[in-house]
Amino acid sequence: MTITHDDFEALALADPEVKAEYDALEDEFALYNEMLRARKSAGLSQAEVATRMHSTQSVVARLETAGGNKKHSPSINTLRKYAEAVGCHLEIKFKPNHS
Repeated sequence: MTITHDDFEALALADPEVKAEYDALEDEFALYNEMLRARKSAGLSQAEVATRMHSTQSVVARLETAGGNKKHSPSINTLRKYAEAVGCHLEIKFKPNHS
């Protein structure tokens, strides 16, 4: 029997501990998805973004795939450079919690 990614995800997320850890990474996943969306919308490769940032492709790859790894959490300055490289500006907001 072959298990699909969706089946595996559903099975894993049925475990309350796994679900809690997964949910804790929601903001990080949203950030990396937004970065990828902006780069692809700009029609740029990682190498092109790196050139615009005066950096390397491997640095851009790490930025886009850090996946919540606190060791590689980008600084606001780095996020600003990335945003500028893909033709965007960085916007950070605090939103009230919903009760």
